[in-house]
Amino acid sequence: MSGPNILSIAGSDPSGGAGVQADLKAFSALGGYGMTVITALTAQSTRGVTGVLEVPADFVAHQLDTLLADARVDAVKIGMLATADVVAAVVKALDTYRPPHVVLDPVMVAKSGDRLLAAEAVEAVRAELLPRADLVTPNLPEAADLLGTAEADGLDAMRRQADRLLELGARRVLLKGGHLGGPRSTDLLVGRDGTAELFSAERVATRNTHGTGCTLSSAIAALRPRRDGFPAAVRDAKAYLTEALRHADLLDAGTGKGPVHHFHAWWAAA
Repeated sequence: MSGPNILSIAGSDPSGGAGVQADLKAFSALGGYGMTVITALTAQSTRGVTGVLEVPADFVAHQLDTLLADARVDAVKIGMLATADVVAAVVKALDTYRPPHVVLDPVMVAKSGDRLLAAEAVEAVRAELLPRADLVTPNLPEAADLLGTAEADGLDAMRRQADRLLELGARRVLLKGGHLGGPRSTDLLVGRDGTAELFSAERVATRNTHGTGCTLSSAIAALRPRRDGFPAAVRDAKAYLTEALRHADLLDAGTGKGPVHHFHAWWAAA
């Protein structure tokens, strides 16, 4: 039997650590068949982003229509969308084809500080895309950007901000607490039904964290079709990412913040 088909709608990272390249690696490592719709090309390395070339929104729509009219898609991961017009194209495709298990990673700013979502597109993500995702996975700066507020400084503030994202229309929110610092990295999953669950893991001492957000959201998308709910998919995806971070220093892929090791289990077996 074939594994699930997972679609990444995101930008390209030539360094291979984030974007569609990271998504495809995570899908494959977790037994999914990866497909992509490219929204932007970046000139990027482990040291930062030096340029972005946006794919025209009508061609993003053309990619989506061509693929979704043909292939079964079991889950969708949405990453970098760059512009409000691209957001609108993705929203239209979601409404037309109704793919299951949509995971939105609201990519706004790269770890290097480079902005990857135009300021005028934030409202489109907030108003149009947030309510169409089954799970939204912002980190603390992204949540603050979506809400127009300061970053959460603790778990209580994280819960308040996650609840505000639910009020904006999100069905479920996984608010990632890695920016809080400390010996553990703790994420908060909340749903419209009032459920709330913490997922905590030991913080891995490595500078090679490029693409962690992309990898976690794509791992959740890859696992959700074979799990009985999002909590189980989040738990197993976080465990996978933690091990990818533990093995990140085995790679030599640049002189800045390097990628996590998506294929740590496969390379060890080989």
